[in-house]
Amino acid sequence: MRAGLVLAVLSASLTASPSAHAQRASLADRVAALEQRAASNTGATELVNQLGQLRAEVQDLRGQIEQLQQQLEQAKQAQRSQYLDVDGRFRRLEGGPVSPVVSPAIEPAVAPVEVSPPVSRVAGVPVASVPVGADERSGYTHAFDALKSGDYAESARRFRDFLGMFPSGQYAPNAMYWLGESYYVTQNYALAGEQFQGLLDRYPRHDKAAGALLKLGLSQYGLKQFDAADATLRAVVQRYPGSDVARTADDRLRALELNQAR
Repeated sequence: MRAGLVLAVLSASLTASPSAHAQRASLADRVAALEQRAASNTGATELVNQLGQLRAEVQDLRGQIEQLQQQLEQAKQAQRSQYLDVDGRFRRLEGGPVSPVVSPAIEPAVAPVEVSPPVSRVAGVPVASVPVGADERSGYTHAFDALKSGDYAESARRFRDFLGMFPSGQYAPNAMYWLGESYYVTQNYALAGEQFQGLLDRYPRHDKAAGALLKLGLSQYGLKQFDAADATLRAVVQRYPGSDVARTADDRLRALELNQAR
């Protein structure tokens, strides 16, 4: 009987072992599967976080672009308004009604000089630089028409021609200033600086001298000649205290100091 009982116990043990082993193997597989799923979920969470961060950066960049576009549009409007007063200036010169345009600086009335326009020559062929029969005043008006329309390249060409024909005329200082402006608006800072410096050298007491000194400093700033720009802009503040040009120079000096501090 004892032998039979032992055999029964051994038989039961042998029968139960494969079942327990199978259960342990199944549990290990389930744990491994759960670990793999958890790792996948962690990776997905990181991807979602990165995607959210990228979206936030893109939104921020879009905001910066919109802000820059708005600033550019404001700058264009400011440049445009700076030249919209041309019609009013000429109406004042001609004694006609003045259009209601506010100007930051009124062009001084200069008495016209009746002079027959010289003629330049290209390859031996005479070429009129201003309208045929035009005097100095008409030639100046002709150049300003291009400036008024916003065609700065054309206005630069016309003012160059005008100064070539009337280098010492009564409109020459004004023409030099607006030729410099035409260059400055199109970011030809070197050529602009030459005109403003030339005006200061030849006509240091002219009404346009203050603006020419300011624009000389701004042209130097545009050329990244920061030391020269700093000196010129400080000269504007010292020579013309309390004026619009001094305030503009002071603002640019502050921006220059901030750029140098970075």
